[in-house]
Amino acid sequence: MNNNHSRSIDSISGYDQRTGIYHSLRSPLSLPPLTQPLSTTDYVLSLLRTSSPPAAAGKNLDSLTYLVDASSGESLTYGELLRQVRSLAASLRRRFNAGDVAFVLSPASLHVPVLYLALMSIGVVVSPANPIGSEVEVTHQVEVSKPVIAFATWRTVKSLRASCFPLGVVLMDSPEFLSFLTKPVSEDSLNPVNVNQTDPAAILFSSGTTGRVKGVLLTHRNVIASTAVSHQRSLNDPVDYDRVGLFSLPLFHVFGFGMMIRAISLGEKLVLLQRFEMEAMMKAVEKYKVTGMPVSPPLIVALVKSELTEKYDLSSLRSLGCGGAPLGKDIAERFKRKFPGVDIVQGYGLTESTGPAAATAGPEEMVRYGSVGRISENIEAKIVDPSTGEALPPGKNGELWLRGPVIMKGYVENEKATAETLDQEGWLKTGDLCYIDSEGFLYIVDRLKELIKYKAYQVPPVELEQILQSNPDVVDAAVVPFPDEDAGEIPMAFIVRKPGSNLNEAQVIDFVAKQVAPYKKVRRVAFINAIPKNPAGKILRRELTKIAVNGNASKL
Repeated sequence: MNNNHSRSIDSISGYDQRTGIYHSLRSPLSLPPLTQPLSTTDYVLSLLRTSSPPAAAGKNLDSLTYLVDASSGESLTYGELLRQVRSLAASLRRRFNAGDVAFVLSPASLHVPVLYLALMSIGVVVSPANPIGSEVEVTHQVEVSKPVIAFATWRTVKSLRASCFPLGVVLMDSPEFLSFLTKPVSEDSLNPVNVNQTDPAAILFSSGTTGRVKGVLLTHRNVIASTAVSHQRSLNDPVDYDRVGLFSLPLFHVFGFGMMIRAISLGEKLVLLQRFEMEAMMKAVEKYKVTGMPVSPPLIVALVKSELTEKYDLSSLRSLGCGGAPLGKDIAERFKRKFPGVDIVQGYGLTESTGPAAATAGPEEMVRYGSVGRISENIEAKIVDPSTGEALPPGKNGELWLRGPVIMKGYVENEKATAETLDQEGWLKTGDLCYIDSEGFLYIVDRLKELIKYKAYQVPPVELEQILQSNPDVVDAAVVPFPDEDAGEIPMAFIVRKPGSNLNEAQVIDFVAKQVAPYKKVRRVAFINAIPKNPAGKILRRELTKIAVNGNASKL
């Protein structure tokens, strides 16, 4: 960068007034040369072998536990992980051509990370899907990713049509698959497969909160660049070397996929929860002395309001990684009062950005409640006026655009969506309405497509949800647009009441009205047993809007 250019960049916000680009305030990370053949697997395992403590602190990898299944108590050491990945890769490699896609439909288990790493090491593209998805959803994902083989379990295989997979379906709980994990590896099968960083590594499915899910094509370079950031961040934390992570995140989602790979790179111990349940989570924290876990904002709300927290010893917890949606300032402050020794590390990312694109780091940033932190290493950002296309300075709301080595290659079999989302210069249009403040902190206002258009005003549902969640009688809340002849749309709230509460519609409307401008008021309320969410904790507003318009709220 020449001196004139660097002088135009504000050192506090990272904003370049000449180009309209926000540059990361983090120190840039060097990545392996792009021309170097390197798979995600080889990169991650090389970090594990050369990591600072605990993995390289004189500990044998066979004595270092990687995964524990909380429901069965079964575990896998790092030594076993390395041997199983090698054995499985050797058993599978002759079946595949480079670039073949493998569909994975399995709940979280000790075998899933082994399978992912083995497949990526031999140039096979991993395409995992939700094991409890409907047959229609799974069929759509298979049509998008065009796999040659599927890996499933005896419970999930019923959602698959075997005829769709030229190489058939392998059951991960069958004797055949288990034998692949322990087969002796012959010398001729040790020759490494040449995998380029620009080759596809994974097809992960976007959350589908605004339509049918899309297949996001991530390259090995994308995953390597994302892992480099999360790995380095963790190494910079001097007190966090005895990590035990609790994992209730689905391993088919980008958040779980990335955190799993990060854990391996650091030699971290992970405790797997097959299915999220509040009390089971707290039991696991107490039993395994969990130090950290990824969460979504609704779980932080639940921890703040639940009396169950008194039953269990949660004192080992040191940090929660919070993503998926913005966390309200009120809830964050109440959490800190209840759990003063636990930091909330807020972050922001998308499947299309291979996970985190911004995060808080260090004590000073963590108390910036409401912000998702600063732009990550090696990433550039723009805030763009959706109507004029103008790049906006600090403090102005616009659509967030991102560029960097973590940005996806595109959507599979969907050139139209790719062209709408990625421009010619490599900018990813996130669809999120955001602003960056004068110190480089990113704030998410809402999804552009989810803003409620009340008369001439735009109302962000997230702002109203955070207000509603601050009500002690509200367990959870969601706000959606409801069609209105005069206003176009009005905000409608779906409320999960605290058991025993008699909270009514008028009280909810009044509670919000006292805290917002008149145009933002909630004007309809429905009470519901649970807010529908995707596996990452994002509210499925389309489902709620459908319920509202069809008048089915009373049935729920």
